[in-house]
Amino acid sequence: MNDNKFQFKPHYLEAIEAKCKEIGFTMPSDTLVGSLLRTLVATKPAGNILELGTGIGLSLAWMADGLSIDGRLISVDNDPALTEIVKPFFHLNPAVKIVCQDGEEWIKNYSGEHFDLIFADTWPGKYNLQDEVFRLLKVGGIYVIDDMNEQPNWPEGHAKKAADLVTYLEQREDFHLTKMNWSTGVVLMTKLY
Repeated sequence: MNDNKFQFKPHYLEAIEAKCKEIGFTMPSDTLVGSLLRTLVATKPAGNILELGTGIGLSLAWMADGLSIDGRLISVDNDPALTEIVKPFFHLNPAVKIVCQDGEEWIKNYSGEHFDLIFADTWPGKYNLQDEVFRLLKVGGIYVIDDMNEQPNWPEGHAKKAADLVTYLEQREDFHLTKMNWSTGVVLMTKLY
């Protein structure tokens, strides 16, 4: 089975990939993780979805592709240069809202409806403010993080930080957790209460 072939690719994916190469963006999301996210988002009809860390918009394209017609998707990033690149790809999709704001500040101040799925692809919500993010997740909601297998671009000491995070997540009794040694290393959790 070839993991890198997909029957249907999300709208704008190739254009976003081209933009990624054009600007030399060095932290693109893995295509396999994108495909997984699309599948998970599709399990949440009328879902309220959150992405922390828009980046160049690759994961966002996959998630938006899995969104039901009455779903909503918020993507938060603190880099105005990136969010300005990403916004034109999604400006015709009223279900997608791209927010340029510090992630920690956004998490602390969010007071809307809780989320059915949260993909934390940046420090806030992944390595910082986990409890606050978990409070924003509905019971039965899914929390996803990737890049948990050591990556070539990790700074010194980051492998221990990632291992400590997994240890912390494994000890939580309010979630079922699955670690997948696949793609870039994925942790998938479902909130129980």
